Amino acid sequence: MEVNVVNISGKETGAKVQLPESVFGVTPSDHAIYLDVKQYLANQRQGTHKSKQRNEIAGSTRKLYKQKGTGGARAGSIKSPLFNGGGRVFGPQPRDYSFKLNKKLKSLARKSALSYKAQDNHILVLEDFSFDTIKTKNYLNLVNALSLTGQKTLLVLPAQDNNIYLSSRNIQKVKVITADQLNTYDVLNCGKLLLTANTVKTLEEAFAK
Repeated sequence: MEVNVVNISGKETGAKVQLPESVFGVTPSDHAIYLDVKQYLANQRQGTHKSKQRNEIAGSTRKLYKQKGTGGARAGSIKSPLFNGGGRVFGPQPRDYSFKLNKKLKSLARKSALSYKAQDNHILVLEDFSFDTIKTKNYLNLVNALSLTGQKTLLVLPAQDNNIYLSSRNIQKVKVITADQLNTYDVLNCGKLLLTANTVKTLEEAFAK
């Protein structure tokens, strides 16, 4: 699939980039995408939720009233889960939600997500660029020039560029990552996927390994 390359002013440069079929033209696997997104979201969870059981509640363990003859249910202490302020039964405990996925499956999921974007013509290839200074206005001008104001965009750079990253950080619906940080969730979550010419080469090399 051949795509026209545009500059940061939104004008076509006349150059074209071939999106490799091995990365952007695979038969998408919805199940692989599902598993990879599920893992990504699970890994975002801190798992620090915690409720106190009856042995952790501060309170008296004195028997409230005699065992028999009251006409009511027997009760051992005020810390019983049946009373207000008592411990919680089977409440949440700290845990690790992460789980492992096969590398080939994760690779297929990412290629599937990229292939969906290519099928829907939601990929825009930019001429390689950088900013001289860190200014939010620089990135806003880029978004406006590409007529993407208000849309969710994901810019994937071949390597870390702090001037671009820091210029984009305060803008809503905008995310900048490097090729080695590419994940299925971010690709599917964006409306437009922005790649530079060098990013396409970097991705092709990375998926070829």
